[in-house]
Amino acid sequence: MNLELTETQTLIRDTARKVARERVAPQARAADREERFSPELFKELAELGLMGVNLPSRFGGSEAGVVAYSLAVMELSAACASTSVAMAVTNMCGELINAFGTEAQKEKFLPRLTSGEAVVGAFALSEPHAGSDPGALHTTAVRQGDSWVLNGSKQWITSGAYAGVMVVWARTSGTGNKGLSAFIVEGGTKGLHVGKHEDKMGLRGSNTVGLTFEDCRIPADQLLGKEGEGFKLAMVALDGGRIGIASQACGVARAALEASVRYTKDRKAFNQPVSEFQGPRFMMADMKVQIAAAELLTFRAATLKEQGKPFTREASMAKLFASEMANRVCDKAVQLHGGYGYIDEFPVERYYRDARVQTIYEGTSEVQRMVIARETFKLFS
Repeated sequence: MNLELTETQTLIRDTARKVARERVAPQARAADREERFSPELFKELAELGLMGVNLPSRFGGSEAGVVAYSLAVMELSAACASTSVAMAVTNMCGELINAFGTEAQKEKFLPRLTSGEAVVGAFALSEPHAGSDPGALHTTAVRQGDSWVLNGSKQWITSGAYAGVMVVWARTSGTGNKGLSAFIVEGGTKGLHVGKHEDKMGLRGSNTVGLTFEDCRIPADQLLGKEGEGFKLAMVALDGGRIGIASQACGVARAALEASVRYTKDRKAFNQPVSEFQGPRFMMADMKVQIAAAELLTFRAATLKEQGKPFTREASMAKLFASEMANRVCDKAVQLHGGYGYIDEFPVERYYRDARVQTIYEGTSEVQRMVIARETFKLFS
């Protein structure tokens, strides 16, 4: 693992940092308060190559690798986690299509994601009664001639109301994890209905909806991968997605620490800046150590994935540690701000709310511990 960034990685990081500070951060508070999703913003990110960081250049991607992708997510998350999660899911969908799609599927759908034509991508796996257990999903797909017909419901779908390209899981046969298949569904397809926008605790600038499929007919050639291998595709996508969430957690935590440093330097108590007291200084020292540790775990997982090596355990370790770290750091940031940390005039209350979901989506902390334990026992079997 080389801790020195390459020229390409530095370029992606600096590009993401610039747009995050100049374009994303200024609208973050309003997006949160008004639950505002901005399609125009994601088209701008696409123009900068951030909607396909790890996708081949022939499909409009930046072809910059997984570490560069992680860096980009961190920078955007420090400005607005709502923006970064939609960007991350789009990249995840693109990577899945690139890994398992036919050449025709890649040529048709990847340029739409990388160019911003599709606005964003969506990942439709969870259902009202199937979250941590994909094998419990009820959505079905039945082959009828040259089509697949989908029926069922999905829940907690990020960007579901705006996504032009979605990867959707449905049961084609069997029970449990067997018999699941993945499909590419275009936004606006007849029979696809978008549910209400969820009124969330955090990530309020991110669109989250339920989806209903009622005799939703798609071409047979939009089966992604092989029939019955959907569970495998989901696990591959989630492994990579956990690197994205770990990166998001690092970015949000870093923003919370930076806000705390600024505030405690300006705020005075007992005739001196709060930053001069040992208690707050020690708190921020601990915050910095935890962020640095999470970043290293995240870069380790990203490096392994980039090298084509197994990274399941490392991705879960990064996601578990970084997400729980972000919750601790944001909690400390609110505490350091005192009463001001509890009002929306200061950004740390938004960071606190945004961080909370990071221990839940892309696999809860409990699921990560199951994965880590399973992979650890394999080492000694």
